[in-house]
Amino acid sequence: MDERMRRQWAAAEASALGWGGVSAVAVATGLALNTIMAGARDVARRREQPRATVTLRIRAPGGGRKPLTETDPHLLAALEALVDPATRGHPESPLRWTCKSTAALAEALQRHTCPV
Repeated sequence: MDERMRRQWAAAEASALGWGGVSAVAVATGLALNTIMAGARDVARRREQPRATVTLRIRAPGGGRKPLTETDPHLLAALEALVDPATRGHPESPLRWTCKSTAALAEALQRHTCPV
């Protein structure tokens, strides 16, 4: 289930339970009350306009987590400095091979051992 389907399902279950259904579904599923209420609004909107087309977007434009390279502009340079000495492959190829694991690179970035 994607986000929209999950919140609409939770809203339908809450509606079927009646009074206190939203709270019961929130406790049972771990979903936030706001999420279930948003699902109820989605379901109500579909009842009012059953032939309306559903947009392909699940989140609003600009929603979701920002890329780490956007929040930390030095991250890419630090990663390049860590990977560069152990890189293999053709220098003009966009595919790069390294001898370091993802976990080792993440640990090194967190320790700030990179000279950049």
